[in-house]
Amino acid sequence: MKKPLVAIVGKPNVGKSTFFNKIAGGKISIVEDVPGVTRDRIFANAEWCGYSFQIVDTGGLDFNKEDEINKRIIEQANLAIDLADVIVFFVDGKEGLTAQDLEVANHLRRAKAPKIVAVNKLDNYEKDKIYDFYELGLGDPIAISAEQSKGIGDLLDEIVKYIKKIEVSKESDDVKIALVGKPNAGKSSITNRLLGEDRVVVSSVAGTTRDAIDTPFRWNNKDYCLIDTAGLRRKSKIEPDSIERYSVIRSLNAIERCDVAVIVIDASEGITEQDVRIAGLVHEQGKPSVIVVNKWDLIENSEEKRKAFEKQFEVDLAFMKYYVTVYVSSVTGQRIGKIMEMVDYVLTNAKREIPMALFNNVLTNAISVTEPPSKNGKRLKIIFGKQVATCPPTFEIYCNNSALVENSYIRYLENSLRRAFDFKGTPIKVVFKNKNED
Repeated sequence: MKKPLVAIVGKPNVGKSTFFNKIAGGKISIVEDVPGVTRDRIFANAEWCGYSFQIVDTGGLDFNKEDEINKRIIEQANLAIDLADVIVFFVDGKEGLTAQDLEVANHLRRAKAPKIVAVNKLDNYEKDKIYDFYELGLGDPIAISAEQSKGIGDLLDEIVKYIKKIEVSKESDDVKIALVGKPNAGKSSITNRLLGEDRVVVSSVAGTTRDAIDTPFRWNNKDYCLIDTAGLRRKSKIEPDSIERYSVIRSLNAIERCDVAVIVIDASEGITEQDVRIAGLVHEQGKPSVIVVNKWDLIENSEEKRKAFEKQFEVDLAFMKYYVTVYVSSVTGQRIGKIMEMVDYVLTNAKREIPMALFNNVLTNAISVTEPPSKNGKRLKIIFGKQVATCPPTFEIYCNNSALVENSYIRYLENSLRRAFDFKGTPIKVVFKNKNED
């Protein structure tokens, strides 16, 4: 199930981006004391009281300007409004109610999503200044100061009320497989092959799939769910007023909620910079993955070409040397079944649990071969370690001083673990902690 989307809208310079940055936990939006700084929608994941959602920051709505940039801002904001599950309408409490606020309110009435009015910039929390905003006719206004972090909890409580209504049944236990890749790499065709029927629209025009489509199915008496996503292009290739920006977010959301990511590459185009970037997104999310090179029926001298691909993967995917590959054709059905075999294989590896004693034996052997680094005459001393999580497998190592740890030594220990245990297809994490830490 996709995360609910909360859109932050309002006229320029009412503090939308300041609020967004507070909730997102960092300065993601550019914040300056001039109108119109935020021109593109910007997304982030957020959580409040156990409920997860996405927030999207939009540019200021000004219906009196007719320049091209402002038109694009309005178009982008409209897309956010149309896709939103909750709309937070920001107004300026210091300035008071304006004709521009009324105009934005009238514009928002067409949206089906519930609307919440946030009266911002009330640094002294002057709740008496909210009464004029009842004239907007959008319910009870909420007084906040995004800059001073006042009233934000009340606003989030109100947002969560609607998210509770939006949330449906608990996530199923199906293995969720996200198919990701550039537009027109053949993701939908692979989906249809795996399902055995044409459930997803397939077109030779790149970008047919706009949203992530979830389709449950069974394979070898096990339950799965295929998430076919819109193609991911480089940001420079995406028009700022295009709904494709949302397709990228849906794809990223699919990666976040999947159990295994299938990265589809077009064999006829070779490995591109964007293919590497998509693999990087999957790696950063800690997801096990299978790299599927599609359209293999179009390749001549296939064995020679496969070796060339593998050499290129070794270079371009050096950050995820654990990758596994399958060469398929969605047109002929060549090796399509192998995709599911590899999905099960990498997921098994991602769920692998290593007994503490066995892990420490491997750790001791690794230390005896290459001793830990030292800094300023102080040497890192490793005491013991244990596995604390799966998907991805995560190991905590307790030491005398974690500040002495070097990234190169972490990589060395990761490689030692991979030589000892089968972690092909999944990232692993090694985290150092001081011995007195919990």
